Amino acid sequence: GGGGEPLSALDVSIQAQVVNLLGDLKQQLGLTLLFISHDLDVVEYLCDRVVVLYLGRVMEIAPTSALYARPAHPYTRALLAAAPIPDPAQRRTIPLLQGDLPSPANPPSGCVFRTRCPHAVAECASADMALRPVGTEHWKACWRDDI
Repeated sequence: GGGGEPLSALDVSIQAQVVNLLGDLKQQLGLTLLFISHDLDVVEYLCDRVVVLYLGRVMEIAPTSALYARPAHPYTRALLAAAPIPDPAQRRTIPLLQGDLPSPANPPSGCVFRTRCPHAVAECASADMALRPVGTEHWKACWRDDI
């Protein structure tokens, strides 16, 4: 299947060539590139800044290095923890997400991630959380500062 991602239908070696070409063009021509993908390795390699979406809502925005080193939103943490790692000796804790993915046509009130979030509190249902700064050019849409 072609999927919605530009690289999904390509052979792995062709994918790598396209990603390298995009990176070279970005650097040599000073291009701004909007790259939408579920491939977290390619995002880390190609992007300077990352916007994490869940059900079409922004959960976190950060420079790539900060996001991968210190994810601040529970969804970003779960997303990064679920990505495969090449070294089978390395272990990491993958946060358990409860429940089913809500319908984008009828999202939950407040934070759209709250029905699956292991850290949800009552405030999460009350209002859509605006982005709050958590670092230099780093924002998250989460009430919780204690996680």
